[in-house]
Formats: sequence, C-alpha cells, structure tokens
Amino acid sequence: MKKILLGCIADDFTGATDLANNLVRAGMRVVQTIGVPKQPLEAEVDAVVVSLKTRTIAATQACAESLAALHWLQAQGAQQIYFKYCSTFDSTPQGNIGPVIDALMRALQTDFTIATPAFPDAGRTVFKGYLFVGATLLHESGMQDHPLTPMTDPSLVRVLAPQTRHQVGLIDYTVVAQGESAIRARIDALRAEGVAIAIVDAVSNADLLRLGAALSDMPLVTAGSGVAIGLPANFGIAPNDRASALPRVGGLQAIVSGSCSRATNAQVAAFIATGAPALAIDPLRLQQGVSVIEQVIAEALVFSQAHLAKGPVLVYSTAEPEALKHIQDQMGVHVAGQLVEQTLARIAVGLVKQGVGQLIVAGGETSGSVVQALGMTQLQIGAQIDPGVPWCAGKTAVSEKTLHITLKSGNFGTSDFFSKAFHRID
Repeated sequence: MKKILLGCIADDFTGATDLANNLVRAGMRVVQTIGVPKQPLEAEVDAVVVSLKTRTIAATQACAESLAALHWLQAQGAQQIYFKYCSTFDSTPQGNIGPVIDALMRALQTDFTIATPAFPDAGRTVFKGYLFVGATLLHESGMQDHPLTPMTDPSLVRVLAPQTRHQVGLIDYTVVAQGESAIRARIDALRAEGVAIAIVDAVSNADLLRLGAALSDMPLVTAGSGVAIGLPANFGIAPNDRASALPRVGGLQAIVSGSCSRATNAQVAAFIATGAPALAIDPLRLQQGVSVIEQVIAEALVFSQAHLAKGPVLVYSTAEPEALKHIQDQMGVHVAGQLVEQTLARIAVGLVKQGVGQLIVAGGETSGSVVQALGMTQLQIGAQIDPGVPWCAGKTAVSEKTLHITLKSGNFGTSDFFSKAFHRID
C-alpha cells in the first residue's frame, strides 16, 4: 500500500465526511474510516480521515482515542496531521478541542499550530477572531441552544484559551489578505511572543487558499473542514473528476434524522410539505423501557415497509427548541440523546435489511450511531450534495450490497436537502 500524504482525525462522523468532501473536491482520493482501522485500507488513497466520536466524551478519553488515531496515521506514512472539529467550534468550557490539540502537539513535538473553524461555503466565517454563522454571531445563531455543547461566546480566542495549556493568539484578516509570506511572518512573531496556537481569520475561500499555502510545513493543522481546500496543492494535487467516482448503487431510499438544529428542522418540514411519508419518533416514549423501544422500532419498520416502494421515507425525532427543552427536562440531556440515537440506529439497520440502498442520516451523533450499528468501517467519498455533505459508499455488516450513505451535520444543507440529495445520485 502506498503511503498516505495527509492523515486526518475528526471528532465526529459527519465532520469527518465534511472534511473528506473538501479534500475530494480539491483532487485527493480519500477514504473515511469509522474509528481506527483494524484491517487494511480497501483502496489506494492520498488521504485518510479517521472518524471518531469524541466531541462530547470525557476529555481524557477524547485525547486517548485521538492519539491512537495519530499513531495509526503515522504508521501509514502521513506527512501532515489534520485535527478536524466542527465549523461552529462546538465544545464545553473544559474541552475537548483544547485538550486534544495539546495532546497532539505534544505527540508531534511541535510548538505551534493554527485553529480556525472557517468554512465560507457553509456560511462559517471568522473576522477579528469572532465566529459568524451567516451574518449572525455564533451565540445568536441557534448554537446557544445546542443540547450538549451550547455556544454562548463568539470570540474564539476566549473560547479556546481556558481549554489549553498554551497561549492563544490571533492572525487577523489584514495579515491573511497579504498572503503566504505575511502569514508566515506573523506566525514567527507569535512564536517569539510565546503564542503556540493562533486563531486565524478567514471570510472567503481565497483566504483559505492563502492560508493553506502557508501551512505546507506545519506538522499539525487544526481546523474545521474549510482549510482542507488549500492543502492538496501543497502535495502537487489539483482538482479532478476521478477523485469523487463512486460505484453505482441502486435500492430503495430513506432518511433518518436525529438532529434538532434549525437547518434540519427546516429540512424535515420541507420534506413533509411535499406530502412524502414521514414518521415522528417521540423520545418520551423511549424512556418507558425496553419493550416500548422494541415496539417503536417495529412500528417504524412496518411504516417504512408500507411506503418504501413508492419513494423516500423519513423517520425523525427532530424537534423545535421549546419541545426539545421539555424532553430534556423530562429525561435528562444525555439520556434523551442516547435513547434517540440508539433507536434510530436500529431503525436504520432495519431499513437496510428492507432493501434501502440510499440512506441519508441527519445529525452528527445520530450518524455515528448509525454507521456503527451498520458495521461500516470504511467509506469511499463521492460528489458533494451541498457544501460539506457528499454521498459516500461502503459495505455494511447487514447486507451484501454496497450502501450509498450521506452523513449530514445538523447545521448543514439547504431546506430542500433531502429531496435534492436523492436526485443527485440518480
């Protein structure tokens, strides 16, 4: 197996796909693995994205899993390491972004790295160190209501500083606009001041491309997925159609949605408005015990079996913020999330057994549970549907057929995403 060029560690499964998508668009052949691989890669590729589920677990465990991924990537010959987190910089005050960056810096024996969740194609920009979602500051974007990682401060320097042992600085837009030489000079100046991690402004793809050129010799890059568009050129790779080619896959079509983000709420509403079949899962029923959970799963699969032959079916637990808060008050944040994710994952397994060959999963935590329940270990990355969301293909443990699957971050995609995605794969 040829050595890989770029080794990536992502803190959730949809984020991994988001990063892989941008690398493919820039010409790299990419495989996304579900966890640290235990078997050889199924294809010769330029980059591997190891997808973990570490965003909301204990910081010590997140660091341990990230280091295990790093060691595997180093064994594959990776020349540069990329730690990918969410474009909304999701974290708690205790981590996990800062602790994982610190652990990777120690392991790689590097004294400096950058941090920027900027992804302009998806409306995420950083200006003077402040993160915007569209035209709105992060803490007014809906992320302040996130059930696990509420973001109440848009200043990335202030958010990251308490999480890391290192001093945090800023490379602002005036420097980035001047290009590679100016960025490198600013990095040297920050190093001299004792700064080890620099938040970087970026308001356009041009900014990311300028930044990418300045990172060619940096052992560790930490970012959302946006910076990925500027890295393949450092390895002499240019955009090409071959990188996104997937095997053709037929089969029935279905969606499972566990995200409660504004974007996904709009997508669920738009799908239902078309008159297509949709079944809501009530999280409060799930707390009644195993027998009720089994009944909910059975009901969902009976419903899907009655409608799948006619077109896409949606099974969802998406809820508006007020309803979500009521559910969390009744069940507890983590209990509610885990019950919904596990239930939807088992429904997804049933859907594939019913002949679904094209599956959309909405929500990062839900996506992680679904691919694990399906026994998927490697995903080949295909063409983009919306910024940050491609179709993928991979083998499952529940069917002999290859499955086309897209893992959609809750905040990504236009309101017509569900319908559009299936049209893009026909």
